[in-house]
Amino acid sequence: MHNVAEGFDAESNAEFIRFLRYAKRSCSEVQSQLYIALDEEYLNPTEFETLYILAGKTRAAIHGFIKYLIRYESSQTGKT
Repeated sequence: MHNVAEGFDAESNAEFIRFLRYAKRSCSEVQSQLYIALDEEYLNPTEFETLYILAGKTRAAIHGFIKYLIRYESSQTGKT
């Protein structure tokens, strides 16, 4: 969330996209940390699965937003 907020305040779409990519990678980090939480029994398997799926959906949404911004930028410059 912090990467998205920081990127939103950027001066360009390219900079925003850079921070969105950080946020996307952070979703993968969360999924990795969920395995540790499961192994340490901080989460039960049902909680793990729910949170793991939510992190994946969040990563996919960020990826879609990045693709949209790239397409938008291309349409503004006439590139395809």
